Amino acid sequence: MIEITSWLSIDEDELIEKAARASGPGGQHVNKTSTAIELRFDVRNSPSLPEDVKVRLERLAGSRLTQDGVLVLFSQGSRSQEMNRQEARERLVELILRATEKPKPRKATKPTYSSKLKRLEGKTKRAGVKSMRGKPRHDD
Repeated sequence: MIEITSWLSIDEDELIEKAARASGPGGQHVNKTSTAIELRFDVRNSPSLPEDVKVRLERLAGSRLTQDGVLVLFSQGSRSQEMNRQEARERLVELILRATEKPKPRKATKPTYSSKLKRLEGKTKRAGVKSMRGKPRHDD
């Protein structure tokens, strides 16, 4: 079990990990070992996550989410497969943790009377400046 919060944890059986060859420099070593990790987590079919968390997680995942609702995280920063596995899992936990935070409801507000007056004053001032830019009129 991977613990996200005190009330939320996901089972390790829900994670699918694949080892792949990492891109980039590495010399002779790079073509022999599969150190990069691809971590897949099925968000839509996860029994561990509540519905509201699933919806927020899908929104947070963005392009890392497939059309089937599978979150794909790829980690290749380290030369060690185990460290890449840990990094991918930490990123998954961090994403789920951010998805558990409920957004504050927005309260509609109205501008104050003085702010309305200031805005109108500014508009009048600006209109005066712009009107002075025109060609001078000759009243004969």
